[in-house]
Amino acid sequence: MKNVLLAGATGYLGGYIAKELRRRGHHCRAIVRNPQALDRKQVEVDEVIQAEVTIPKSIAGCCEGMDVVISTVGITRQKDGLTYMDVDYQANMNLLEEARRSGVKKFVYVSVLNGNKLRHLKICDAKERFVDELKGSGLDVCVVRPNGFFSDVAEFFDMANKGRIYLLGHGKLTSNPIHGEDLAKVCVDAIDECDGELEVGGPQVLSQNEIAMMAFEVLGREPKITYIPQWVANLTLKVARTFAGIRIYGPIEFFLTVMSMEMLAPKYGNHSLRAYFSALRDAESSVAVFQNGKEE
Repeated sequence: MKNVLLAGATGYLGGYIAKELRRRGHHCRAIVRNPQALDRKQVEVDEVIQAEVTIPKSIAGCCEGMDVVISTVGITRQKDGLTYMDVDYQANMNLLEEARRSGVKKFVYVSVLNGNKLRHLKICDAKERFVDELKGSGLDVCVVRPNGFFSDVAEFFDMANKGRIYLLGHGKLTSNPIHGEDLAKVCVDAIDECDGELEVGGPQVLSQNEIAMMAFEVLGREPKITYIPQWVANLTLKVARTFAGIRIYGPIEFFLTVMSMEMLAPKYGNHSLRAYFSALRDAESSVAVFQNGKEE
C-alpha cells in the first residue's frame, strides 16, 4: 500500500485513477479546487485537500506523508485567464517543489503522445518544459504519454449526431485512442513498474474514416463526411494565429496538428470505441426520455 497524492482527480482521467487507487488498496489524497465536484462525479478518496495548484501557498504541505504524486493537471481549453504555462507548467512545478520538500519518492506525470516532437505547439511546450524539470528533479519519475482519450474522440460522435463529420485530407490517418479506465490502470501500474517514459494507446488502431463510420453506425444515421483539404487547415491556423487570442488559437492549433498526423502508441486495455459510442448514445436517449417525461 502506497500513500498517493492525486492532482486532477475531478478530470476525466483523474476520476478513473482515484477509483483504481482505491480498488488496489492505496491511500489516496486528492487535491482539488472544488470538493463538490468529487461528489457529482462519484469519485471517492481517502482525504481531500481544497486548494489551487496554481497558487504555491495554497498547497503548502500537501505532500506530507506521501510516497507518490500522480498529476494529470493540465488544461485543454484555457479559462479563468490562465495560460498553458500557468497550469501545465507552473502548477505542476508547484507540486514538484512540494514533493521534493516532503521527501516524496516518485512523481508520475501524464503528458501527451509525441509531446516532445510537438514543442512548437503552445500546450506541448508548457508540458515538455515541465517534463524537463521533472527529469532533473532527483525523484524517481514516470512520464506517461497517452494517445487521445475516448472523451476527445467523442467529437466524432457529436458531429455525427448533428448529421455530418468533417475530416482533414482523406481520413486515412490512424490512431489508437484509449479509454480513461484502461489508462488509469497503466498510471497506477507506473507507481512500481515504470521509470522514464511510457507511451500508451488503446487496443484498436482505427483510421479517421473508420471512427467516423462507426459513429454513424452506432447512431443509425446515414454517413455524411466532408473532407477538408490540408491547405484549408493551414490557412485556418494562420488566420487564428493572427486574429484570435491564445485561448481560442491554442486548442485549434493542437487539434488540427494531431488530426494531420499518425498517432500510434503501444496497445493497452480492452475497452472498445464502439462500446463507448454506444454508451454515449444510450445516455442521450435516457436524458431525452427523462426530459419528455417531465414535459408530460
